[in-house]
Amino acid sequence: MPSSQTPPAGATALDPTAVRPDIADARILRVMPAELRATLEQLKGEGFAMLLDVGGADYPGREPARFDVVYHLLRLPVDATTIAAVGTPERVRVLCAVGEPDPALPTVTDLWPSADWAEREIYDLYGVRFNGHPDMRRIQMPDDWEGYPLRKDYPLRGPARERTPRPSFALKSNVAAGTPASGKTAAALQRQIAQARGNKTEDNSK
Repeated sequence: MPSSQTPPAGATALDPTAVRPDIADARILRVMPAELRATLEQLKGEGFAMLLDVGGADYPGREPARFDVVYHLLRLPVDATTIAAVGTPERVRVLCAVGEPDPALPTVTDLWPSADWAEREIYDLYGVRFNGHPDMRRIQMPDDWEGYPLRKDYPLRGPARERTPRPSFALKSNVAAGTPASGKTAAALQRQIAQARGNKTEDNSK
C-alpha cells in the first residue's frame, strides 16, 4: 500500500498535503488513480467499513495533477474491547490526484453506497467524473449550468455574466454611502422609475 511519507511527484507549496504534518488520529495515504480501487478494497477488507465522506480540492497550477479526491474511512472494533478502544477508532484519509483535461476516477458506490451523492457533488462542483456511477449528473446546480463553481479559476460573476459588458457607470462599491445618483446612473434610475410608473398606470386602467 502507498506510504504517506513520500510526497507526490511534482508536489509544490501549492499542495498543502505535501507539507502538512501527519494527523494525530489518522493515517494519510496518497495513491495514483490506477491504485485507488485496489487500495480502497484492501482497506475495506481490513475493517474500514465506514466511508465517512468523499471530498474534492483544487490546486490550480499543480503538476502533474490539479485535483485531489479525498476519502475518509473509519474502522471500529468488532470484538469485545475496552471503552477506551471504542472511543478511539482508526481513521484513514486516502488522497488521489487526478489531472485535466478530463478528470475521472472509478466510482466506489458499489463498495459504499453512501458515496453516491458525495461523488455527484464532486462532479457538480469540480468536474471530476466517477466512471461506473449509477447516476452521474449534477446534484446542486441546474442541469444546464455552465462550469464547475468550486474550481478556483471559476469566474466570480459566473461564465455567462462574465462575458457580458459591465455597466459604464460606477458600481455601488465605488460610491460612498448616501451619495445621490448623478450622470448616467441618475438617468438610468429615472428611466426605470418612469417604466415602473407606466406599467402601474396600465394595470390600473384595465
